[in-house]
This record gives sequence, C-alpha cells and structure tokens, in this order.
Amino acid sequence: MAAFGTVFMPQMIQARFTDNAWSESSVVPSDKIELHAGAHVLHYSSTCFEGLKAFRHEDGSVYIFRMDANIARMIQSSHLLSLPEVDGPMLEKMIIDIVRQYADETPLPPGSMYIRPTHIGTEAAIGKAAVPSLNSLLYVLLSPVGDYFAGGATALRVLLEEDGMRCAPHMGMIKSGGNYASALAPITAARVKYKADQILFCPGGDVQETGAANFILIDGNEIITKALDSTFLHGVTRSSILTIAKDLGMTVSERNFTVTELLERAAKPGTEAALSGTAAVLTPVGTFIHNDTEYKVGSGEPGPTTMRLRQALNDIQWGKAQDTHGWLTKIDV
Repeated sequence: MAAFGTVFMPQMIQARFTDNAWSESSVVPSDKIELHAGAHVLHYSSTCFEGLKAFRHEDGSVYIFRMDANIARMIQSSHLLSLPEVDGPMLEKMIIDIVRQYADETPLPPGSMYIRPTHIGTEAAIGKAAVPSLNSLLYVLLSPVGDYFAGGATALRVLLEEDGMRCAPHMGMIKSGGNYASALAPITAARVKYKADQILFCPGGDVQETGAANFILIDGNEIITKALDSTFLHGVTRSSILTIAKDLGMTVSERNFTVTELLERAAKPGTEAALSGTAAVLTPVGTFIHNDTEYKVGSGEPGPTTMRLRQALNDIQWGKAQDTHGWLTKIDV
C-alpha cells in the first residue's frame, strides 16, 4: 500500500452553506474544490475535520465505526470555530452515501476505508479577521488504507516537552488543522535533535497529548490518562480503548498526572505506554526523552496489554467480536 492517506477515491460528496441554508449534497471529483482566493479559511483558518473508518467484514458487508461520535465532535468543532452549524443527519447521510458508492473498494482487514469529513469557511472577505465566515463548504473525502503496522509494531521514541503546548488551551477540543500545524515545528526539531517520533506536550509538568494523538499509560491492570477538559482533543479511539479496558476488568483512571509520576511509573518492569488515534488505534511507546536523558518504558518494547487492547478493538471493527456497544453502522448496498 501507498503511504497512509495518500490515495483517494476519485469522487467525494459535498454540500455548501449559503444564504443561511445548506444546499443538497452532490458527488463531485475529489481532486479539486472551487474557492475564492480571499476565502476565509485561507486567511483565518476557519477549518475543522474528522477521521473515522469503514471496515469490510468477512461476509463482504461494510460497517462504519462510531460515526455518531465523530459527527458529534464535528458539530462541536464547527460551533467552537463559529462556522455555520453542521446538520448532523445531513452529514450522516453524506458519509453513508459516499461510503456506499465505494463499498466494493473498501479494503479487507487489516485495511479499511478512511473517511475524512471536512468543514471550511468559504466567504470571500479578508476584512473578516475577527468575524466568522457566513458561508462554508462541507465535504467527505475517502482514502483506502492498509495496515498501519505493515512492517510490524515498533515502540516509539517520545520527547516530553514541559515548556510548550500543542495549541492554545481554548482550542484543545477542536479538531482543527491549525492545532496540528502549530505542533509541526517542535516535532520536526525533536526528530532532528533526539530522533524522536513524537512530542508529548506536558505544559508545567501536566501530561496532556502528543501532536497527533492521545496518550495512555498502562501500569499493571490500571490505565491512566488525563481527565477530559478543554485543553486537548477528546479522542474517539481513546474513548473506545477505555471502554474496552473496563470490559476486560481493568481499572481506568482519568485524572491529571505529572511528568514526575510518569517517569516513576515508566521505570517499573511491566509498565507500558501508548498513543491512541484512528490511524494506528494504539501505537506503543518504548522510550521517553526528558532533559536530554532517555528513559525506557518498561521493557522498551511493545507491551502485551497494549497489543491486546488494540486487537480487541480491531476485532470489533472487523466483525470478529461482538459489537456490544452498538459502535458499528452497517452500509446497505
């Protein structure tokens, strides 16, 4: 497979908000969109997006995973960015319609169809630096993807950053491109200086999230992760993993914790750490870098609990385990 997210279906579905109303959705080519050079999104970053997946089961049927949660978060992101209000049922129908169109091209496990709903402000008004865009474009793009761990799961090297933040605290819950852009420079610098794969932002010693994923620590039968607040993204995969962990009898502790506690726990032989996100589900972390010193997380290798949780979620997504939480939406072809 090509690199994750670099291959796209030739068509996408879109709807426009103008004159205080949404248009009917339409299927259009995915290799271009029409925007005025003065579009609000290009100058003032009025943009948010989602990432979810559709999965093909052994009988050929196709299911979308936790679409309701992603739609709810897009509605929230749009509201917090002062974009036009997203019509939830309309977006659900758009997602289902475009996934149905390419249902036959949804890869078999361990692949999937990655779904990228995107909402951007389109009003041509460069004088609106402090005023929301009255017009917008909502579209859903599809990308068939393979196994994120095609070469085998390897434990990441993660730099602990106590001085910087991923984004402004009031922007943390918004899945907006600007939040990812603001983390690029420090992540790039960390790769050059420390050969780090990611940065775990810990402003003032408070363990939060990385540039593109939530963070969890596994100490024996306990999962520890930061309690939800407005400073970081409320990940759907994070929520799913915590639910599965509870189903498996694990103790889930959603609370604030410090870099000091993190490093103390990481030194224990059985400790594991992982990053959660739609692309890789759970990515193991083997090394922390802090104040120019490297700290091994447990054995330094992908841990059994991390891989067990990842497999348990994959089994639900692939139809190999019962969907007891009603997370899957079947696409009628």
